[in-house]
Amino acid sequence: MIKAAPSAVSGVALLLPGGAETSTRRPLPLAAGAVRALGRRLARDGRAEGLATHVVHYRCRGWNGAQAHLAEDTAWAADEVVRLYGDVPVCLVGVDMGGRAALRAGGHPAVSSVLAIAPWLPEDDVAAPPEPVKQLAGRRVLIVHGTNDERTDPELSFRLAERAKKTNRDVCRFEVHSDGHRLQQHQDEVLALASDFVRGTLFGTDFARPLEDALAAPPPLGLRMPLASGFGRSLRR
Repeated sequence: MIKAAPSAVSGVALLLPGGAETSTRRPLPLAAGAVRALGRRLARDGRAEGLATHVVHYRCRGWNGAQAHLAEDTAWAADEVVRLYGDVPVCLVGVDMGGRAALRAGGHPAVSSVLAIAPWLPEDDVAAPPEPVKQLAGRRVLIVHGTNDERTDPELSFRLAERAKKTNRDVCRFEVHSDGHRLQQHQDEVLALASDFVRGTLFGTDFARPLEDALAAPPPLGLRMPLASGFGRSLRR
């Protein structure tokens, strides 16, 4: 699942593809393909700092209830990072169901930050405990969601961010207005935001002003921050 990079590594981004709510079948190759463009952007922008990127290949494609297989595989991958690279900071970067895995596995000791893009989250249910957020304490967390997402409900990610913000001030959330689940209309802006967050949290590079403002703003402002068209075009490189 993870192969060592030949050069010195100072930080790692683990890329977590989407999955299914329930399934024991093997993951589809297309799922991993959905995070590769993000991985290429992160690898390019973080090369000078020593960033390694790895796609996590799950054992099966399903979350599968209390078994939380995707989160379990993510924690295993973080253990592998420690084994291969030692004490380097890790950012979990997940999309769709991989976003839920990133948030759930965010409490791993090696993880310093979590990025969840259009995360799949369960509906609120009074009969079931809410999705946990205590494991995110001490981590910097960014959620990005399209307002027109018809696959994963953006209101659910807002509610989770709202709960997480109560115990962890380093939580923010950006809304991509009029964009859908794949965020194709504003892909360049989303990639730029992801790169800025990952490099800032792993290597201490300065955040772009909108991201800095979102982390500092009280709720709900910092949890409904609009991702401006053209974000990233004037950022330092």
